[in-house]
Parts: sequence; C-alpha cells; structure tokens
Amino acid sequence: MVSRHGHFVWYELITADVEAAKAFYANIVGWGTRDASMPGLAYNLFTVGDAPVAGIMNLPEDARGAGVAPHWLGYVGVDDVDAAVDRIMQLGGTVHLPPTNVPNVGRFSVIADPQSATLALIKGLKPGQEQADLFTPGRVGWHELLAADWEKAFAFYGELFGWRRADGHIGAMGKYQQFSAGAKTIGGMFTKPRDLPLPFWLYYFNVASIEAAVKRVEAGGGHILYGPTAVPGGAWIAHCTDAQGAIFALLDRRIRKAIGHSLRVASQDPSGASGRP
Repeated sequence: MVSRHGHFVWYELITADVEAAKAFYANIVGWGTRDASMPGLAYNLFTVGDAPVAGIMNLPEDARGAGVAPHWLGYVGVDDVDAAVDRIMQLGGTVHLPPTNVPNVGRFSVIADPQSATLALIKGLKPGQEQADLFTPGRVGWHELLAADWEKAFAFYGELFGWRRADGHIGAMGKYQQFSAGAKTIGGMFTKPRDLPLPFWLYYFNVASIEAAVKRVEAGGGHILYGPTAVPGGAWIAHCTDAQGAIFALLDRRIRKAIGHSLRVASQDPSGASGRP
C-alpha cells in the first residue's frame, strides 16, 4: 500500500447543530449524508455518491464551555502517530488529544503547531476513505494555512511531514508559498493579516459554480467573508462561514474570459490551477 504520510486524508466538521449543518452543506456542496455512529459517539458522514469525504459530529459540551467554536478539522496521514506526536513536542507544538485508538478506524491524535493552528494525525484509515484527487466536485481541492509566520510554519511542517516547497509568488498579502506532499502540490501558506486573531487551516471545497454556491451560502444563513475573486491560474474562490460560524472556502476551477460585460466559462486544465494567490 502506498504511504499516505504527509497527505490530507480526512476532514471533520465539529459543529453546534449537526442536523442544520448537514442540510447546509448538502445544499452548498451537494453532499449526501450517512449515519456512521458507534457506541458512545454520534457520527455522520458527508458523501459524494457512495464515497465518504468527511465526517460531522457535535461539539462536546466541555469544549463549548471552554469557548471552542464550530470548526473544520483536517486529518493528515502519518506512518506512526506516536512518533509524530513525540516529534511535534520536540519542535514546539502542542498535543490537544494524545494518541488514541478508534475501533475499526485507526489511531489518531489532535495537535497544534507552534503557532497554534490545529490539525489531526491519523494512521490506519480504511481503504476507500482516503481522499481522491484535488479536482473532483465535492472534494477538498486545496489546503491553506494562514500562519503567524509562514516561513517558520513551513519549517515545522517540512520537518514533520516532509512537505517541500512548490511554486510561490508575491501577492497583496506578501509571499504565498505552495507546498507539495510527494509529487503532488496540495496547498499553500502565507502570513495572515494582523487583524485575524489566530492562525488556522482553511479547506476549499470544489464547486461547479462559485456564483451559485455563494448565493446558497447566504440563503442558508452563512456569510461570505471574502470574494468571490479570481486567483492566479484562472480559478475563483470565496471564503465563507456556515450558519454555526465554522469557516470554510469554495473553489471553482473554471477559467472565465471577459467578453464585454459578460463572462464566458471555459474548461481549465487542472494541472494549471492555483487554489489561492
């Protein structure tokens, strides 16, 4: 089996209202849902066709009491969870949940990098749950870190996961550095604006039409924080919150070519797409 070390393999929404969130994302992204609860844990899956693409669960009461807001959590595959957690502590990160076994799933841990951005680590995800390519509608098409200092963050993740620098460019926010896991470019990172209180990971969901999707976000009680706007390569993005306040992003990889005051949509070669400036 090919090693998934350093690749995002799963995504999870921890929310204050599971039923409302299921309806919201089904309408925005087109996901189906399926119950996958186990004794002592209510858990649902978001699906594309029959394939699970993400999980959804209630925000625990103790977390709510501590002020934790609804949020998306990305899982990165590692060859050894315990060894990765030891290395994270050596590199200055934090362990929020120590390595834990989940029956019939695998071993996982929830951690934060030295700048407080949160991720989960996992080994043993069932075959078929691992994520497909970055271009399929309904899948996560890009992973983005808004860091306190992107260069220090890159050094941490490079040491931990073996990520390598891919293309980079200077934009309105300064340097935007893409990164690759193995031969695949899977995301980017940059130093966040000062008015954003905390570093965090942002996940982009592929949609067929950014214009239609943002309208559905607002109609469903969510908010548009940024965009829609074009990014290098011709794709369009928008940053949003759902009705419970969890932050996510939308990615439309079609190229638009201006013709007078209208827009023409053309098919884009995914290899030339850039998920973010």
